[in-house]
Amino acid sequence: MAVRIRLRRMGRKKRPFYRIVAADSRSPRDGRFIETLGTYNPLTEPATVEVKEDRVFYWLQNGAQPTQTVKNLLRRKGIWLKWDLMKHGADEAKIEEEFKKWEVLQLERQKRLEAQKAQKEASSKAKAKEEPKEEPEVEAKEEQVADAPPAEEQSNSEAQEA
Repeated sequence: MAVRIRLRRMGRKKRPFYRIVAADSRSPRDGRFIETLGTYNPLTEPATVEVKEDRVFYWLQNGAQPTQTVKNLLRRKGIWLKWDLMKHGADEAKIEEEFKKWEVLQLERQKRLEAQKAQKEASSKAKAKEEPKEEPEVEAKEEQVADAPPAEEQSNSEAQEA
């Protein structure tokens, strides 16, 4: 029996909520499963991921393969980093040290993303203030086009002159 760690869709229409489960690879997506390992809610900002680390490690040690989506969720929580270090034989002190470094990097990344987001919002507000100035110029060009005679009349007047 090949065990996969994957998502099980819950929730109502257009409001997805997922459970992270260990299931037989032959069972359908929302069908039979062996154990619930956590939850994933993509609708919150930022998306919420809750995982039972000890149970995930148990299933990974017994040969369960995560789907790509679950693997990405585990990476986001730092669990995949811990698993990779455990798999390569690192001791608990080294794992904790590496995890703390990873957490610091994630906090710096989060601050950087928030700063970029604030900068984009500020630039979009500045553009919004500039746009009303450009609109009267567009209207003036439209009036000039409306005052000009149609192309057919121009060709008729040129033909009469020749």
